[in-house]
Amino acid sequence: MNAALWYLTRASALVSLALLTTSLVLGMVTSGRSAPLAEGRFVRAALHRTLSLVMVVFVAAHVLTSVIETYVDIGWLSALVPFSSSYDRFWVGLGTLSLDLLIAVTVTSILRQRISHRAWKLVHWTAYALWPIAVLHGIGASTADQPLVLGLAASCGVAVLSAGVWRLCAVDLDRRQRKLAGLQGWR
Repeated sequence: MNAALWYLTRASALVSLALLTTSLVLGMVTSGRSAPLAEGRFVRAALHRTLSLVMVVFVAAHVLTSVIETYVDIGWLSALVPFSSSYDRFWVGLGTLSLDLLIAVTVTSILRQRISHRAWKLVHWTAYALWPIAVLHGIGASTADQPLVLGLAASCGVAVLSAGVWRLCAVDLDRRQRKLAGLQGWR
């Protein structure tokens, strides 16, 4: 086993989780009509895209080091086909599933100007499934008993939950405001 690869695999996974969480939270608060401070929306959207691309690089490093590291046998097929690994099939399979979802979101985002908005949005919504699958993969397939890993996972969970609550409240407020505006127009 190459210790440097082992550490690089774990470090790239932790950085990937932090970046994925940040990107998801930014996406949640940037989209929709009720995004805070409309004049900063462009900056948040650019930051969301940039962090997402940096995250893809760290995920690629995580997958690459996981495959070439020799402590466990995770081949290229297992990195792309969920639940095909002979090592820790379920947890590695969750990681592969999250990678496949990430690839779909990334490719459709790159092709956003060439595909329908509806198709892009449908695939982009899978990021809401991608995040918990990646978190479960990280907890199950790693040294999750380490305080750093548990603390990062908990912090990421709080951030996503908070952004989700904000988003649901903002959507509800936006609907009520549009309904009220429509009713007032009839007077």
